[in-house]
Amino acid sequence: MDRGNVTMIVFLGPSLSREKAKSILPDAEYRPPARKGDLLRVGSNSIVGLIDGVFLQDYPPTPIEVYTAIAKGVKVLGAASIGALRAVELERLGMVGIGKIFRLYKEGKIEGDDEVAVTFDSRDYSLHSDALIDIRYTLYHAYKVGVVGDDTRRRLVRIAKGIYFPYRSYDAVISKAREEEEGIDEDELDALEGYLSSNRRSLKEEDSIKLLKFLRKYTNNKT
Repeated sequence: MDRGNVTMIVFLGPSLSREKAKSILPDAEYRPPARKGDLLRVGSNSIVGLIDGVFLQDYPPTPIEVYTAIAKGVKVLGAASIGALRAVELERLGMVGIGKIFRLYKEGKIEGDDEVAVTFDSRDYSLHSDALIDIRYTLYHAYKVGVVGDDTRRRLVRIAKGIYFPYRSYDAVISKAREEEEGIDEDELDALEGYLSSNRRSLKEEDSIKLLKFLRKYTNNKT
């Protein structure tokens, strides 16, 4: 790879706002969530940050497609969403995984695409649903600060897991808990709603930032 003429490409959608991304890595070329075939069109003298891909709207990049890009000389890093999934599958073939979600998949602590899958507006990438991994993450922090007890946290995660991902949201989880779950403390649910108004956490966003910072450091070290 010619280090003097490297193209940085980041496939990014709802995991991190474009404004935040550009403030961290302004020189990258930002593209929409990756679809099948996108990696095959990337030039060999490129570094790719694969974060977001499509799930319902179209087919995402396949493992063989990503490997084909790597084999022709593209350096591919993955995090947060489809990037983390592909990195687990292809780490031994040269893809680089970044962040906690990648590690959780790699260690078998989470399974299934639906942990990171969301639906979103194709124009501005605003979320229509919430990722299960982010719900887990937020509920864990709510538990740590005493907003909900551990039993409530676990039951809410179980409820979230049972909701098909296009319809999964904090409101849907709490509503279902009130309607169908016996024994969940109403005061805890009320407190959680207040907590969520300003304390939601996104592990997908945090891992996306880690990938961009890794890319920034990597490219700075190569100049």
